[in-house]
Amino acid sequence: MTEPTETPITVREHGHILLIGLNRPDKYNAMNLAAIEQLAQAYQHLEDTPHLRVGVVHAHGDHFSAGLDLAEVGPEVATHGPGALSGTTNIDPYGLWAQKVSKPIVMALHGIAFTLSIELALASDIVVAAENVRFRQLEIARGIMPFGGATIRATQQLGWGNAMKFLLTGEEFGAEEALRIGLIQEITPVGKDTERAIELAEVIAKQAPLGVYATLANARVSREDGEKAAIEHLRATLPGILASKDAAEGIASFLERRDGNFSGA
Repeated sequence: MTEPTETPITVREHGHILLIGLNRPDKYNAMNLAAIEQLAQAYQHLEDTPHLRVGVVHAHGDHFSAGLDLAEVGPEVATHGPGALSGTTNIDPYGLWAQKVSKPIVMALHGIAFTLSIELALASDIVVAAENVRFRQLEIARGIMPFGGATIRATQQLGWGNAMKFLLTGEEFGAEEALRIGLIQEITPVGKDTERAIELAEVIAKQAPLGVYATLANARVSREDGEKAAIEHLRATLPGILASKDAAEGIASFLERRDGNFSGA
């Protein structure tokens, strides 16, 4: 896919990586209805395209996103419920109202990353942020509540107290606090967050795809359904992985002391 010049979401293939960029910099990358739909379409493209193995979500301009364009999106959510955030595809970037993408998502944040930005980060797999990042979950200051997954995932992933501190106060916090509570995994210099996210995605993309997807899926089952369900999922999944061509290539590359050349088969 080529990168459009004027669109709220840019999409560009970079080898086995799909670069997905928020592109309303004059509006602080606030998510309007078109951006919500195009983001969902980008995730669907990642899911449906065999040679794409990892997604990188980033933003154009000085800020990641101020959150929802409430003037436009608010009435839609009031009428159709929070599922309006998922778009019309089979893949929901937030993994709440439709299927979650089965491939890893690495996210790059900088500048303002408010409300929906945090919720998209919680739905991603690895998050890096520039040292100038500014987080705030401010829905309660607007008379509403978070509805993109923060109340569902933050307590589980970050711990009850850590989550409640920013959910119930609406206070702003920065990169160091986000790293401490586990919302992000790395801090980069300003202007280097997308570059670092791509570096991590390239490392992931070099691994055996079936192994990556199975590892991600099993970890998600453990988190969402518990240890017993994950054990059964592992029991059912492992034989197919061990019988794959990529597993044979992995053994051969080990014996021959070279990097593996994995096809995803």
